[in-house]
Amino acid sequence: MADLDKEQIAILKKAFDTFAQGKDYITPDMVASIFRMMGTAFTTETLKETISEIDVDGSGQIEFEEFTILAAKFIIEEDDEDVQKELKEAFRLYDKDGAGYISTSVLKQILHEIDDTLSETDLNGIIEEIDEDGSGTVDFDEFIEMMTG
Repeated sequence: MADLDKEQIAILKKAFDTFAQGKDYITPDMVASIFRMMGTAFTTETLKETISEIDVDGSGQIEFEEFTILAAKFIIEEDDEDVQKELKEAFRLYDKDGAGYISTSVLKQILHEIDDTLSETDLNGIIEEIDEDGSGTVDFDEFIEMMTG
């Protein structure tokens, strides 16, 4: 549950309680219904595999703590995918000719736009750290590494 914030846990608890109808567990079918209502994308196979990981005793009964562990896997994965998409789009905007890289001078401008308190020395230090091979360019993987730290 540590990976979810209080608001997310409260939403999950409300959904869980609604489906549990007074019991202290829900079924895998109920889990699938809750995730669909939340707009979480998943395949049936992925859901089955994930449920089997948390339902160690194989009872088919998912208690709230198990449910939050399960939900965290889907929620966090989805957040990571959204971040990747956004970063890919940002990179594409600056890689105007589609070469698969951006110049370090363009990256310097991006960094300055993100944080205009960075000095020229700070910017040069960041660029040196990112452009380890000194090529003067940053590919998508290096960009992702820099942005996600």
